[in-house]
Amino acid sequence: MNLYSIILVDDEEEVRKSIIKQIDWESAGFKVVGDAENGEDGLEKIELLEPNVVLTDIRMPYMDGLTLTEKIRQRYPSTKVVIFSGYDDFEYAQRAIKLNVTEYILKPVNVEELTSILKRIKSGLDEEIEEKRNVNSLRENYRKSLPIIREQFFNDMVHRQMPVSFIESKLEEYDIPIAGAKRWIIGAIDVEKGDDRSKKTLSLHQEEELIPISVKQIVAEKLSSYCRFSLFQSVAEAQMVAIVALDDNTITGLIDVFGDICKEVKRILEVPVTIGIGHSCSHLSQIIRSYQSAVEALGYKAVVGGGSTIYINDMEPVGGGKLKFDNNDESEYIAAVKFGPDEKIKAVTARIAEKLASAKVHYRQKQVYVFGVLNTIIQVIQQYDINLEEILGGELEYLNVIDMLQKRDDFGEWLFNTTLTINQAINNERDVTTRHIIQEAKQYIMDNYQNPDLSVEMICRHLHMSPAYFSTIFKKETGQAYIAYLTEVRLNKAVDLLNKTDDKTYIIASKVGYQEQNYFSYVFKKKYGVSPTKFRGAR
Repeated sequence: MNLYSIILVDDEEEVRKSIIKQIDWESAGFKVVGDAENGEDGLEKIELLEPNVVLTDIRMPYMDGLTLTEKIRQRYPSTKVVIFSGYDDFEYAQRAIKLNVTEYILKPVNVEELTSILKRIKSGLDEEIEEKRNVNSLRENYRKSLPIIREQFFNDMVHRQMPVSFIESKLEEYDIPIAGAKRWIIGAIDVEKGDDRSKKTLSLHQEEELIPISVKQIVAEKLSSYCRFSLFQSVAEAQMVAIVALDDNTITGLIDVFGDICKEVKRILEVPVTIGIGHSCSHLSQIIRSYQSAVEALGYKAVVGGGSTIYINDMEPVGGGKLKFDNNDESEYIAAVKFGPDEKIKAVTARIAEKLASAKVHYRQKQVYVFGVLNTIIQVIQQYDINLEEILGGELEYLNVIDMLQKRDDFGEWLFNTTLTINQAINNERDVTTRHIIQEAKQYIMDNYQNPDLSVEMICRHLHMSPAYFSTIFKKETGQAYIAYLTEVRLNKAVDLLNKTDDKTYIIASKVGYQEQNYFSYVFKKKYGVSPTKFRGAR
């Protein structure tokens, strides 16, 4: 069975050994992964070993059990803490309760009592894990959350590029009946407020938040007799959006249905509704463009008036077509070039190249499109201070590159290889940046190790980064936790002072960042095997 990890903190070595020896840890569901003789030492062990449970005495030198518990609560809130003490002190118990300790027991520790407590803690940990893993519970929560999940998916679907396979899998998973159509089209629905006269005649207008619900019912009723569809609330440009799947139905017929919806809402609810109808698309991956054009159609309300349908083709007749490296293309490309992986880069650059190759537009539009792609590439290169000539070629000027690429059949291959090169350069830059950060952190430690209050939080304020991320990269780059590194720096400086000066031990302790001479001596002896005084005497 999986055993939970536990650390024992007590300044009396005999007590620690006695407890470790007497308890049948495995039968209680635990394994002892470490022990410590004070709170400072315990905190280092906790950072290194990340135990599930900490057993700690209250009365200890350097850092007492309650202070240790407070720091555990700040840094490791899910860790269970059991406090035991030889002092039946009500004030200690009160503070322990405020710190949300799991148990508070008195010394001497009774084997049966502690075993019972450990089993109780194990049972609680088991229940926590089981609750988080419980399939039925997760399935029920998923079922309750499904409407919200669907809404989020729809909003993502019309705002960011997704692979068709991903869209289709989610449509099936969320039981959304719009897959497998010949064409798809978006209707962006704008519900306006009723006028002052209608507010006086309809009680519904006294509760305006109910109006969109009623509109949604009417839209669903009308569309259900004509086509497959899905409705969702938009988080951005339109209040309500209909994604319509067209099989053998015509766009003209759909426009008539949308027009009937506008009339019906006006007749029943006395509320003007305008529906912007976008371009149809033959692939679900193009649904973003249909949505954008539907929103653009709504924008013509100021020109033609509201309260009816506005079809984008009526406002912007289809001619040779449009080719544009838009915000979605740019965002998708930047995400791929910055974060990879190679498969993502290949897919994104292939879509960009295909969009250029398949567009039936004038030469100048293709040239502008390539200009947009290259402009985005250059922005990324400049952001990471990458050598521009190494990427685009020193012998080619900017405009020549645009002209050359527009004419090349292998634009997709060039874009893929160039993007891979930039991605690698960015990764290298990140590695260099990380090393610089660690070097700066080391220098900050060297400049401030004398400060007894020096902490991860203080360093991170200086570096403008989060403690969690800093701790991760510091350990990865140095092979040491921050506390262990700081202790090593302080002790190395202490050795230097012991060898080169006649300062008293308490003065040296203060100079290297230890407020308590006794704790300095304890840490020093733990590393070097002798006290500072004996170390000096042996030189």
